[in-house]
Amino acid sequence: MTKSRKNPIKPKSRARKSAKPNVGKGEPIPSPVTKTGSLLRLLSKPEGVTVEMMARETGWQAHSVRGFLAGHVRKKLGLKLSSQKGADGVRRYRIIQD
Repeated sequence: MTKSRKNPIKPKSRARKSAKPNVGKGEPIPSPVTKTGSLLRLLSKPEGVTVEMMARETGWQAHSVRGFLAGHVRKKLGLKLSSQKGADGVRRYRIIQD
């Protein structure tokens, strides 16, 4: 014999609050620090950045960082990336400024 539910009616979901900060008119909206923003800042450096450095910054695994570079940076944002292997054998990525 199976148990029947006591209350078969699904509870209604609560409405979410707006994620917008309470800022008065004319005041700049503070931008949150995001993983995308921090990686783009690192990729903008002229010397470039390694996958290991980006993984350490975000807490991601190396394959997730490479997926971010291909899917988000190259495809969605349309930025050009340079990938060069240095004399030490470590590959460095950086955004090419046109």
